[in-house]
Amino acid sequence: MEAIIFCGIQATGKSTFFQQRFFATHVRISMDLLKTRHREAVFLDACLTSQQPFVVDNTNPCKADRQPYITRAKAHRFKVTGYYFQSVLTAALDRNSQRTGPALVPEIGVRGTYNRLELPDMEEGFDELYYVAIENNTFIIQPWNREI
Repeated sequence: MEAIIFCGIQATGKSTFFQQRFFATHVRISMDLLKTRHREAVFLDACLTSQQPFVVDNTNPCKADRQPYITRAKAHRFKVTGYYFQSVLTAALDRNSQRTGPALVPEIGVRGTYNRLELPDMEEGFDELYYVAIENNTFIIQPWNREI
């Protein structure tokens, strides 16, 4: 079974990437969708117990944010894959400004996440780690390289 953990600031393509790549095969665990940590925990527990592949579609900017998912997934013998989404602040703010309604994140929120962002590392417990960039509205996926 596979646990996938997304990492990157808002408006970097995480949810669109999920829809294009994992919608048919993985449960989406997202605070945007579930709204509370309690609901998120219920969904995560269900996935772990039933051995259901899942994607954590949150910003997960810090190692401390990612660690609980990694630890629990490993305890249930899941393969843990991370996807870091290129987080260029100006590009994310531009994409975010094109959003409307609840999808529009206040600029201070995007900047706050950017300021907390820590690059992921294989030593966190990932079995695989990838870098995702957007070029010409297409996702480009590359193996992880710390010198990004």
